[in-house]
Amino acid sequence: MNKPTLAAAFQSSVRDEALTLLSRLGVSEEALAAHGVPARSPITGEIVAHVRETTTQEAQDAIGRAHRAFLAWRKVPAPRRGELVRLLGEELRAAKADLGRLVTLEAGKIVSEGLGEVQEMIDICDFAVGLSRQLYGLTIATERADHRMMETWHPLGVCGVISAFNFPVAVWSWNAALAFVCGDSVVWKPSEKTPLTALATQALVRRAMARFGPEAPEGLSEVLIGGREIGEALVDDDRVPVVSATGSTAMGRQVGPRLAARFARAILELGGNNAALVCPSADLDLTLRAVAFAAIGTAGQRCTTLRRLFVHESVYDAFVPKLRRVYETVTIGDPRAEGVLVGPLIDRAAFEAMERALDEAASVGGTVHGGGRVEDGPGGPEAFYVRPALVEMPAQIGPMVRETFAPILYVMRYRDLDEAIRLHNGVGAGLSSSIFTLDMREAETFLSVAGSDCGIANVNIGPSGAEIGGAFGGEKETGGGREAGSDSWKAYMRRATNTINYGTALPLAQGVKFEVKGAL
Repeated sequence: MNKPTLAAAFQSSVRDEALTLLSRLGVSEEALAAHGVPARSPITGEIVAHVRETTTQEAQDAIGRAHRAFLAWRKVPAPRRGELVRLLGEELRAAKADLGRLVTLEAGKIVSEGLGEVQEMIDICDFAVGLSRQLYGLTIATERADHRMMETWHPLGVCGVISAFNFPVAVWSWNAALAFVCGDSVVWKPSEKTPLTALATQALVRRAMARFGPEAPEGLSEVLIGGREIGEALVDDDRVPVVSATGSTAMGRQVGPRLAARFARAILELGGNNAALVCPSADLDLTLRAVAFAAIGTAGQRCTTLRRLFVHESVYDAFVPKLRRVYETVTIGDPRAEGVLVGPLIDRAAFEAMERALDEAASVGGTVHGGGRVEDGPGGPEAFYVRPALVEMPAQIGPMVRETFAPILYVMRYRDLDEAIRLHNGVGAGLSSSIFTLDMREAETFLSVAGSDCGIANVNIGPSGAEIGGAFGGEKETGGGREAGSDSWKAYMRRATNTINYGTALPLAQGVKFEVKGAL
């Protein structure tokens, strides 16, 4: 009898651990299936479970339940709705280790990033609980005597959420925590690449709802498992007045017009070809550490990953060789292992896209450092561990103007700040950006109307790792949507302007006269 190979034992350990975590997190066996949507771990490339796929009819039924739940939930006072989110935050705190570990197994993130994603969910719950007592309108000055004018905010309806694999649970929470306190129900279609973490999150929501009591109606939170057809069912349903969709710009070009055709709201979080500037006065040690995390972290699979770096010619030769050494020595491997900083790409398609981009960069004169598959990496033939690539480019051409969802950093020299800002803004996406400088004028110029055209602009930190307190999102081909903090909550509510006449006269605005003869 042949003994089990080390690779087989490795795959079995991932599968067994994932199933154990699902059980502890409260996912029912009915959610799994002998056949269905395959849930792979990029750590090994193997299927760890199959998840029962939602049919189109089941999706319509779920949206119907969510609509009925909204009709009840909108009448629950907002601070009381906040109590449900507070309980969800408690469930997430109790399950942080397990859910974070499941994120690592299913998305391939290193341990601290898996745990950090769950912490982000906890943070947005805390934010939303406070928000439940701060859904403020305005009192507005009126030109008419004995009148009062104000605005009020009301729940909007069913909120659809379509999320991507790279943040399989956090992006849902940015939307759901706010939607719940705003009085909306939520229907979530997670990425078909990461269904297990979605099922686990839904189980935690159900625990919170059970603790909350009967005021939390059935259907308040629904999950749809499937591919494009299920996403289209959510996007096209008239009972869903707002859809938050995270993914590629190509996906947004499909989703946006479909929502517009029925006058639904779109919160689009799309591509991000993010850049940073390294100026003559930059603290190069701080810059090196910030660039390394932003460009290499999460194996280059963040929407805020640093993909373009413009380095002033006066510091280029001092900085770039040090950055190359970081790329040469960074630890790649099983993301569960201590000291590993770069785990696997999500799948073969991501690896092939990276290879094509590097080939194209070389063909237009780029000098490629690193890249390529780690042949002795853990896992089987469908596990794709790669060396991060640093590419010195002669100009902003070829693949540099497009986002490749992989750890590729394109580097260029620049001579003056205006030139660098022009290059920075010279791509379609407009998500996140950074400048590294100790010169106040350079920093303020970058943040000004004449500087970065992105939704996020930072000074002396990288473009990734946003906190939930700020509104998250970008401009241009990034879609223009905003999620998480600041006043992003307004996207999940409808505004009404109210005018109350408490007098006996009926003055009209703008001095209009309209006297009806024969009136009593």
